[in-house]
Amino acid sequence: MKITLDELQVFVTVVDTGSITAAAQQLELTVSATSRSLARLEDKLKTTLLRRTTRRLELTEEGRAFLHNARAIIESVDNAEEQMLARREQPSGRLRVDAATPFMLHVIVPLVRAYRERYPQVELELNSNEGIIDLLERRTDVAIRIGRLKDSTLHSRLIGHSRLRILASPAYLEAHGQPHDVQALSRHALLGFNQPETLNSWPLLGADGEAYRIEPAVRTSSGETLRQLALNGAGIVCLSDFMTEQDRESGRLVQILIPDTLDMRQPVQAVYYRNTAVSSRIASFIDHLIQSLNSKTPAERARRWADK
Repeated sequence: MKITLDELQVFVTVVDTGSITAAAQQLELTVSATSRSLARLEDKLKTTLLRRTTRRLELTEEGRAFLHNARAIIESVDNAEEQMLARREQPSGRLRVDAATPFMLHVIVPLVRAYRERYPQVELELNSNEGIIDLLERRTDVAIRIGRLKDSTLHSRLIGHSRLRILASPAYLEAHGQPHDVQALSRHALLGFNQPETLNSWPLLGADGEAYRIEPAVRTSSGETLRQLALNGAGIVCLSDFMTEQDRESGRLVQILIPDTLDMRQPVQAVYYRNTAVSSRIASFIDHLIQSLNSKTPAERARRWADK
């Protein structure tokens, strides 16, 4: 007998979720039906794809080789269906988007209303994670990542670049004075991240000529928490323009050490797993994001965070 698409889907889902039970829940099947489907596939292939232990499932060498082909087949079918659907109607279905809390709140949330008006058949699911997630494990369609990408298996589209600045509230500066050089920062409350440690390297040059690395008085996992701490006068922060543009324009946060600050811009990219054509849902969201950020007037565009 020939292999069916359902059997391939069961196999890939078991691998992605790590267990037959989890795969059954995701596919809305019984555990026994999922197990039988996997057994039929192995019987048809005359080989063992997954080695079952008491704690987990492990891919065999044959299973690892077959997984690549199985993903390609499923993806090819999905793309064919999406392309035909796109010919008849607008993008539809669930779109899972992941971004760090600051980007979600300051960039994505303000654009959701217009996106939903334009694509009412897309069901948005917005999730926030401060660290790098596994898109397959979290069943995420597209994620926004800031900084250099490390995962070469991901496809990406550049959204823009966001500059880093050293900031403090007027209340903090009034109470503690304004540092006039990099060395003076050691006498101030510096606020930073608990991980990764690279985020505590500020766009300043230390006495050794290297990037100035701070020892935070307060550490947090979220840039939004740092922003709120700075607004409340708790100390000095280094944050990206996309989350502080309005604070700087209103005077709630003030840039300091301007002559000493290096022009350091972080790339902001949308990443996704697609080996062939991008699904219409993913493309519609990324296109809307880029178009919205580029639709401002020339005066606004000159000072917006996403300068390329």
